[in-house]
Amino acid sequence: MAKNTTSKKEKSEKKQGNKLVKWFKDLRIEFKKVVWPTKKTVINNTSVVLGVIVASAVMVGAFDQLCLGLMRLIYNAG
Repeated sequence: MAKNTTSKKEKSEKKQGNKLVKWFKDLRIEFKKVVWPTKKTVINNTSVVLGVIVASAVMVGAFDQLCLGLMRLIYNAG
């Protein structure tokens, strides 16, 4: 009867190696399922985001100036 020469540690390392290989294979399969956006879609979405950022900055700036003006009126009246 032949004795098994692989230790528990070696078996554990093989299992972990197999898990890692399986993970990368699954990752590759998932990347093939991804629907990448077209250049036109990316440009459109980017322009929408930049437009919203600019509009928000203008509104916050206007609100800040309004508050500053009100504070000056309050402090000058007192």
